[in-house]
Amino acid sequence: MNEKEKMLNGDLYNAALEGPLFKERQACKCLCHEYNHLSPDKIEQRKDIIKNLLGKVGNTYMIEQPFICDYGYNIELGENFYSNHNLTILDPAKVIFGDNVFIGPNCGFYTAEHPIDYQSRNKGLEYAKPIKVGNNVWIGGGVTVLSGVIIGDNTVIGAGSVVTKNIPSNVVACGNPCRIIKTI
Repeated sequence: MNEKEKMLNGDLYNAALEGPLFKERQACKCLCHEYNHLSPDKIEQRKDIIKNLLGKVGNTYMIEQPFICDYGYNIELGENFYSNHNLTILDPAKVIFGDNVFIGPNCGFYTAEHPIDYQSRNKGLEYAKPIKVGNNVWIGGGVTVLSGVIIGDNTVIGAGSVVTKNIPSNVVACGNPCRIIKTI
């Protein structure tokens, strides 16, 4: 298996500062740079870049600038997606957003993880687990969602939360670590 196959399989892989994965990240960063430096009124050009950058988009979506991701092709947006400023998605694994997802400013979705063992970590090894966000989800500003997390449908994640574990459907959850505070 090559490093990309290992990455997509959730195995330990070497992200390296050279080679095919590095080149893919660089190409992605160049598109993000182009996107982030377009005038905000260039809506159609912005949408075209996002459509070419991401793995899947619905018909209606808006990501306010700036936006940063690692690969792009592992990100899927459902219908009626909106993200406020400063969205960061580290996507060596899939990040899938359902329909009607609204994300506040300064949010991060991080699929990448690093070994606890410093010897493996020092070799540049990492692995990734997917993130899935259901339909009709509202994520407040400053939220961090970590690898392997699933957020259920119709859920609200309060501002400033750090989501380390799955959150079910039809709840309001917040905190660090994020926990359910009420059922909707």
